[in-house]
Amino acid sequence: MKILGLFRHAKSDWQDPRARDFDRPLNERGRKGAAIMGRHVRDHGVRWERMVSSPAIRCAETIEIACQAAGQPVAVNWDRRIYLASSVTLADLLREQGGDPASILMVGHNPGLEDLIFDLVPDDGSSPLRDVVEEKFPTASFAVLELDIDSWADLKDRCGKLVHLTRPRDLDAALGPELV
Repeated sequence: MKILGLFRHAKSDWQDPRARDFDRPLNERGRKGAAIMGRHVRDHGVRWERMVSSPAIRCAETIEIACQAAGQPVAVNWDRRIYLASSVTLADLLREQGGDPASILMVGHNPGLEDLIFDLVPDDGSSPLRDVVEEKFPTASFAVLELDIDSWADLKDRCGKLVHLTRPRDLDAALGPELV
């Protein structure tokens, strides 16, 4: 069995209309969400043997703030292919992981991360949290999947079970959607 963590970047800033999408930083709510989720990821109890991330500024800032809040510096493998990748690309990237770590934490973007959950977790009622993801996998969400594989090279559709899902608003209601 392998463990896959998926951590979507925190809320980004759209203030500068000239900024490239890749260069958008976190906004204040995003910084708060990254910190609270960093502590949660640490307290969840999985020791992440490898972290792979999109190098987009919002992902890099999410990791920096989350690790600082958790008091645990982590080595990151930056991979440009994660930036705005499809679930197929993300799965291919996971299959390529050398050294066969027991657990990988991937930091990236939607819709790729959400679609990866849908591809790996069967829609048969065995993972009730999948229904929550179908509603929305908001920024700074953290999901953990148990994968019924012996090697990352064996990754295939419908091989997983979604065993954990936490959104920032689950830990602090002020980090939930803004109601108008």
